[in-house]
Amino acid sequence: MQRRQLLQLSALGTLPASLGLFQSAFAQATGAIQFGCPVPMSGAFAANGKYADLGMKLAIEQYGTALKRPLAYTLLDTEGKPATAVRKVQESAQQQGARFFAGGILSSEALAMGKEAEKVGGIFITTAGADEITGADCNAATFRWSVPTFGAIEQTVRPLVDLMPKAKRWYTITPQYVFGDGLLSAAKNIFKEKGIEHVGNSYHSLAEKEFSGYITNAIAAKPDVLLLLNFGGQCADTLRQAVSFGLNKNMTILVAWASGLEQFESLGADLCEGIYFGAQYWHTVDSPLNRDLVKRTNDKLQMNPNYSLAGSYICTKLLIDGIIKAGSVDQKAVIAALEGMKYQGLTGEEEVRKADHQVLKNYYLLKAKAKAKMKNKDDYVDVLNFGKSFLPIDQTGCKKA
Repeated sequence: MQRRQLLQLSALGTLPASLGLFQSAFAQATGAIQFGCPVPMSGAFAANGKYADLGMKLAIEQYGTALKRPLAYTLLDTEGKPATAVRKVQESAQQQGARFFAGGILSSEALAMGKEAEKVGGIFITTAGADEITGADCNAATFRWSVPTFGAIEQTVRPLVDLMPKAKRWYTITPQYVFGDGLLSAAKNIFKEKGIEHVGNSYHSLAEKEFSGYITNAIAAKPDVLLLLNFGGQCADTLRQAVSFGLNKNMTILVAWASGLEQFESLGADLCEGIYFGAQYWHTVDSPLNRDLVKRTNDKLQMNPNYSLAGSYICTKLLIDGIIKAGSVDQKAVIAALEGMKYQGLTGEEEVRKADHQVLKNYYLLKAKAKAKMKNKDDYVDVLNFGKSFLPIDQTGCKKA
């Protein structure tokens, strides 16, 4: 991690006071509508959790109240573990009376928390990517803002195949859990359709920190494209090691699911140059809500919003808007208010699809630019392509109705 990012993360530790958002005070507010922010604050994905916490803080502060009641929230450290995540949701529901939860960085914990939120009479909205969340394992209380794995691959692998028709050999590196398997399955479908030779795949665990063996396997396979299907710190470590081996000079590298601005700050422009990234969000998107969020984070936090922050912000905002629209905190009333909601979101026009509670939004293909071409400190990429790709309802496997 670069010194700049270390200093930034260190500074973020003092932000709740400057924001006027003392978590304990919020959690104990009399008569408050209680929210929970269940995200990993320890372990491999702690940085994502810390930014997600800031995103919820911003939304809670922006509204302050709903239905003439104060808004309160509690940060819940899931540690990235499904069992811990479920326990934290249970405790928050019992002890704080929380019924509205926005979080779940990892798909495995998000799937577990969605089921628990339904049991306690709450609502859960997430940015996790596994198709099952709004597919085979969907439920009435779970919503998802981020594009699932199918759409992420459709908006990255497919346009890159079209951009480089001579790149016929692809190698994949995949985290071995539901999210990684979803990305890999979607990629294989496009490979088959387009006549791409999948020359190999390396699986790794969520605990993995050393990726040189997988990089060596990729080199031996002699691919035209290396497709990275992991996320967060693991993705950054894989990419860092791949560049140290010189793979960026010998093949094209595509990161299917980048963690956004924080990842570029960690890796630096020199390392990222020429590499392709898929992204749920980028801070330069020209939409009214995104311009407002950028200004808000600049004013409050002296930074541009990254994906983890922006995703948590919009998920919390959707919950609050649902409560206001319903005129109630009743679970069924808020669910009904959210279903079919169309609104101007961070990525432009967004819609909560009623049948599976999937938000229909854009996904982006980015290409990292040379440091010399950056117009400002956060101008890391050019946006090459964006669009919306979602499975039809009858193919999602969602049977919540």
